[in-house]
Amino acid sequence: MKTNLGAAAGPSRRTAKSDSAFRTISEAAKELGLPQHVLRFWESKFPQIQPMKRAGGRRYYRPEDIEFLGKIRALLHDQGFTIKGVQKLLDQNKGKLPSEISVSAQDVDQAKPASVQIAAVSEPDRSASMDKTALRTVLSELEDLQSILRSSLQNIKKNP
Repeated sequence: MKTNLGAAAGPSRRTAKSDSAFRTISEAAKELGLPQHVLRFWESKFPQIQPMKRAGGRRYYRPEDIEFLGKIRALLHDQGFTIKGVQKLLDQNKGKLPSEISVSAQDVDQAKPASVQIAAVSEPDRSASMDKTALRTVLSELEDLQSILRSSLQNIKKNP
C-alpha cells in the first residue's frame, strides 16, 4: 500500500487508536462486538447515549460513551436485563452508569425478562399479580419490536 508520498507503508504504521480517541460507529460496534444498528437503536432508547455528530450526521463516540455502551451491553446480554429494566435502573439512579448502581435482588428480578422471573418462582408461590406484571413486560417488549419491524418494512417499501 502506498502513502501520499509514494513510500510503502511499513509495519510501523499505526493502526490502533489511543484510548482517548473518538470512535466512529463502525469502530465502536466492532470494539463492543455489536452490529451498528444496535447502537443506533440503543441511542433511541437511552437518552444518556449521545455521541457527537458531525455535519453529515456521522457519529463519533467518546471513550465514556464506549464505556457506557459496554456496561449497557453487559446488563442486557450477560445479566439478562430487558431494555425497560435498564431504563428503570437508570431512571431510579439519575442516569448513573450501571457499574455505579447497587442493585437489590428485587430490582434484578423486576428488570429481568419475564421468562426468567417466571422460571425463578416455584409453582405454589406464583401470584396472579406477578403473572400480570410479567405478561405486561413481555407484551410491552413485543409491541416495541412490532413497531421496529413496521418501521423497517415501511422503509423497505419506500426504498426497494
